[in-house]
Amino acid sequence: MITHARLDELPASRTREYVRGLLVEHNALPRRDELSARFGEWSDQALERITSQNHRDIIRRYIRWHHQRRMNQMDEVTQGTFLRAKQSVTVAIELLNWLTERDTELAEVTQAHLDRWQAEGPTTRGIASCFLDWATRTSLIDPSVKLQPHRRGTSPRLDATAQTELVATVSHTIDMNPRDRAAAILILVFGQQVTNIVRLTWDNVTVTEDLVSITFGTVEIALTSPLDEPWRELAATPTHHQTAAHPNSNWVFRGGSPGQHIQASTLTQRLSTDFSTRAARLGTLHELTKLAPVAIIAEALGYSPATIDRHAIDSSANYAQYIASAAATRKAPR
Repeated sequence: MITHARLDELPASRTREYVRGLLVEHNALPRRDELSARFGEWSDQALERITSQNHRDIIRRYIRWHHQRRMNQMDEVTQGTFLRAKQSVTVAIELLNWLTERDTELAEVTQAHLDRWQAEGPTTRGIASCFLDWATRTSLIDPSVKLQPHRRGTSPRLDATAQTELVATVSHTIDMNPRDRAAAILILVFGQQVTNIVRLTWDNVTVTEDLVSITFGTVEIALTSPLDEPWRELAATPTHHQTAAHPNSNWVFRGGSPGQHIQASTLTQRLSTDFSTRAARLGTLHELTKLAPVAIIAEALGYSPATIDRHAIDSSANYAQYIASAAATRKAPR
């Protein structure tokens, strides 16, 4: 009998995973969260890199009760969650092996240890803060010891002129396929993240004679002409890409793996020949925060107010200025 466990015994390869996907799509195997399963396999191998048995037990608990528990609570483990979990565990292992080389247990770690370890290595060592926060909550270390947080560099963003030119190009080009155009519009005009776009299904899309709307969570975004054109084209041929790998697929952005949506990294790479998705998204949010209050933008685009507030500060937009301007308009003589 074919089971996921029996397939897992075969050498890891793209062929193995493609066959697994086909079996799932045709109901010969039950569906499972593949990224969660992959993280489990990866973490078993990662534990072998730990040079101390006591530290290995600690990392095993960290994996199980922090990362795997979080994944088990998700409807679908995203690529970002998967990669961040791997990075967090990898850096934690590096820290514990460093302590072992100095005959130090995690419970004995001091601020001097952490300062030295962080100073000797790359800035990504700051990512170990996630592990140390967990260790503090589980009473494994002195709560007073802290790492300097990992700070990412300032990402470039497209300016308003470049954004406008790209929107005009994407709206009318015939050199991009409809799916790439549809995704590009959601990034360039509405600042949506690629990780959310790739998970759209046709249940999230409404097409009427007058309007096309896309729903992200509870937020509905309306697309007027010409922004709606690629979506209308896709809706007119909903089974265009249905194959043995996607016999009943409801994904808007179908991937190469059976039954799966396209990976965010793959879509990002496809669009990279025309623009940087991150720079475009940041440019869009930067400009939008000049036009409306943070709360309104956050609600309209499905972002948290804190996220939009950071962009508002960066673009020198200020809600108080907006309120003052509105008040002055109301008081102006008619």
